[in-house]
Amino acid sequence: MSKPKLLLIVAGVLVVAAGLSFSQWTGGQSVESALVRRGEIFELIDEQAKTRLPETQLVTMPYAARIEPIALDEGAPVAKDQVVAQIVQRDLDLQVNQAQAAYERLEAAYAENADTSVEDTSYQQALSFVTSMNATVAAARERVKSGKAKLDYAEGNYERIKSLRPSGAKSLDDEERALLLKIEAEVSYRQDQLILAAIEATQTATGLMPTMVMQYISRKGLTGEVWKKQQAEALAALEQAKVDRQRGTMTSPVDGVVLERYDSNERYVAAGTVLLRIGELDRLEVESEVLTQDVGNVKPGDTAEVYGPAIGEQPAIATVDRIFPAGFTKISSLGVEQQRVKVVLKFTSQELQRLREQRRMGVEYRVRVRIITAKKDDALIVPRSALFRGRSGEWQVFAIRGGAAKLETVQVGLLNDEFAEVVEGLSDDDEVILAPESSVVDGTRVKGTRRE
Repeated sequence: MSKPKLLLIVAGVLVVAAGLSFSQWTGGQSVESALVRRGEIFELIDEQAKTRLPETQLVTMPYAARIEPIALDEGAPVAKDQVVAQIVQRDLDLQVNQAQAAYERLEAAYAENADTSVEDTSYQQALSFVTSMNATVAAARERVKSGKAKLDYAEGNYERIKSLRPSGAKSLDDEERALLLKIEAEVSYRQDQLILAAIEATQTATGLMPTMVMQYISRKGLTGEVWKKQQAEALAALEQAKVDRQRGTMTSPVDGVVLERYDSNERYVAAGTVLLRIGELDRLEVESEVLTQDVGNVKPGDTAEVYGPAIGEQPAIATVDRIFPAGFTKISSLGVEQQRVKVVLKFTSQELQRLREQRRMGVEYRVRVRIITAKKDDALIVPRSALFRGRSGEWQVFAIRGGAAKLETVQVGLLNDEFAEVVEGLSDDDEVILAPESSVVDGTRVKGTRRE
């Protein structure tokens, strides 16, 4: 071994020996300590959170139309049934008037169609025509009979004169006159037959007239049903126009404030477009996302403290209202994938009133919550910094006994960031070392400086 290295080793040994001698001479190594005492301890979960409302009311366009300018600003208070938005009234009135006119026009058309006075008169007239034509046909038939009798007489007379002519009883002039009468009787008979046929054809056509009028009346009845359906349709359109006019005046469904205004100018807006979001700030609550491994210790009714810059110096008291049944995956700021569950907390009415008056607390404000999951009023407690894990994972502390550090294994109950409950291993007024250094081992001489 070289001489410089040997000198360094000797120097180190001398320094350690000097330190040990100094500590023995001064009474031991100086450490910070605290007394084990009885007191109140909480076990809690500390997480980020935000204020929220259990529900908000959306004022939306009931149908596509032109909307008047919205005068309400964000933060404006509104009362239930207060008008908050309005479709252009002139447009609504015109739609109702148009639907009213269409209904009245169809109503008049239905009444006109239902009137059959002209058709009834035409039917009576047709019946008279039929009666008249029947009499005319009967007269024409009698005329044909008369013509047939005249023809038969003229033919017989002609044959008789023609047979007497050879004997000189009748002259040629008599025969020719008898032939002329026969021809005239034949022509007259054929005319009577033609007239009878024409009149019978007219009779047939005239006989259809009452039927045709009755069919027209029946068809008007069917048309009336169509008009009636169209009238009912027009009435429905009128009622819809009136409903649309009523829905065109949009009111607030609750007493609250305007959280968001999405539009303020007069313009044409599509159906379903959100115009305003209204909330009830007296129902303000807090939502926190708790790790699934911690949420098992949380139950409805647990007390919690809500704190942070938005709350002010005095934390607000809240209680756990409900725990969501399903968790979700969230990536932490360090890129770690975590499973979390939403927990909703409600302020007490006094605290909510104070926050709204003093802090003007609103929606989506960032806060923190401390949910108290367990509590003991008279527990044996030590500062959390006194605890450390042993080689086997058990909790241990250094107690100061007789001026020396004594390694003690303890059983821990409730635990938080500041204190721990000692169930077994320590007694009242025991003194423990806080944040012991690595140089402190079992039996090391120490001198404690107590911290309250």
